[in-house]
Amino acid sequence: MTVTSMPQTTVSEQPEEKLVEEVILGVDTHKDVHVAAVITVLGAPMAHQEFPATSAGYRQLLTWARSFGGLRRAGVECTGSYGAALAKFLSRESVQVVEVNRPDRATRRKQGKTDAIDADAAARAVLSGRAAVTPKTGEGPAADMRVLRLAKESAVKACTQAKNQLKAVLVGIDPELRESLSALSNSALIARCADLPDTGSAAVFTLRLLARRIQQLTSEAKELTRRINRAVSAHNPQLLEIIGVGPDSAAALLIAAGDNPERLASEASFAALCGVSPVEQSSGKTRRRRLNRGGNRQANAALYRIVVTRIRRDPRTRSYLERRSRQGMSKREIIRCLKRYVAREIYRRIHPPTDLPAPSAA
Repeated sequence: MTVTSMPQTTVSEQPEEKLVEEVILGVDTHKDVHVAAVITVLGAPMAHQEFPATSAGYRQLLTWARSFGGLRRAGVECTGSYGAALAKFLSRESVQVVEVNRPDRATRRKQGKTDAIDADAAARAVLSGRAAVTPKTGEGPAADMRVLRLAKESAVKACTQAKNQLKAVLVGIDPELRESLSALSNSALIARCADLPDTGSAAVFTLRLLARRIQQLTSEAKELTRRINRAVSAHNPQLLEIIGVGPDSAAALLIAAGDNPERLASEASFAALCGVSPVEQSSGKTRRRRLNRGGNRQANAALYRIVVTRIRRDPRTRSYLERRSRQGMSKREIIRCLKRYVAREIYRRIHPPTDLPAPSAA
């Protein structure tokens, strides 16, 4: 009996893919240079190096970090200032950027202070999960409003200072000229001083110079205000529909939320960002909460202005104020509660809930 063997199929050998070990990057940012450190996912330090804070330096830093393994996460200090450009660059290169606060002071006292230690601490903060905050993108309408509002505030501050200086110079000028200017309103006074003839007097020259400076700064502030109003109306017009919310307050709240408000997980996180969430201060049998003095203070001031406007103009807010007053709460405490409610309402306009997908039919 002849037995025939079955043909054996040869299996082609597939080249094994080389597993790339994941590494975590930490960066201590400065004005001119950034110090980077790389650690493994097990926490073992690998290397640290200094790079210039330039576009070429950012590319060198990324190439250097990826030479140690797969780079998916990076902890960066000062993502709103010195590290802003680096954070944008890493995000465009598909690296998840995590905002890292400065190291713990107790740890710093034990280990000392160097840029390499701070960079290593930033990477370890990401690895441990202690740092998990997504930074602002820094690109979009909110970023544009931030720089416009910054220029407007400086123009208003300089204009106020120039007005005070003009009033101070008026006190010591010739009595006849002072009497002719004392009865004028502020706008008429500035216009009159800007057109004073050159008499050779240092006081008259200073008055004319200050008045023209005030006119220039006033024109700048008005133009910046118009640009901010247009940006708010184009980016989030539904925010202006809320009672008490004007363009300036809306801009401050949009700047605080940033161009990626989805990074705020809930309205409670937005309230904490604005500094209107109470902080626990309990001990033993005592159970109490204290005022939150952290957060974005400009956003906190915007919420305060909204609440004050509502107390004056909104019947619902006035009735709430009266009811809580009868319960024994002070006006300050009531305003704190109202700021928390307004923050919740603002969050729902800035970050509307996403519609859940409809369940599929069985």
